[in-house]
Amino acid sequence: MNIYRQTTLAVSLAAAALLSGCGSNSPSMTTGYPASQVAYASYGVIESIQVVQVSSNSKGPGAGAIVGGIVGGILGNQVGGGIGNAAATAAGVVGGAIVGNNIEKNNRDQQSQEAYQISVRLDNGAYQTIVQDNIVDLRVGNRVYVRDNRVFRS
Repeated sequence: MNIYRQTTLAVSLAAAALLSGCGSNSPSMTTGYPASQVAYASYGVIESIQVVQVSSNSKGPGAGAIVGGIVGGILGNQVGGGIGNAAATAAGVVGGAIVGNNIEKNNRDQQSQEAYQISVRLDNGAYQTIVQDNIVDLRVGNRVYVRDNRVFRS
């Protein structure tokens, strides 16, 4: 394997590794209290219940970025020779990964689910807002307790 092929391979692998670390996972639902706190039960009264839309799709790069980077690297490697070839390959990897990630994002199911945002006035005067997938028999004015980020009738 000549030095240009080795350089091209090294640049392609480095670009793919860098792009795979660019994703972030952000939670789709909010929590009522930080996860570091001990789970406890709080009592109160439901002040309001609202229907909200919660998106459940993934935000980070996936297979589209990887496949796009590989295809872009292969196509970029076909351009020029010498150092220009290595630069074209690197640009192909980066450009292909970006295009592949955008294509994947556009083709993903953008389904949003209905959830219920429940505002509870606790006995100590504080307010807590919980988002959960169902309300079963909960109504405004019900006496409830909040435990493990869920609202239950007391």
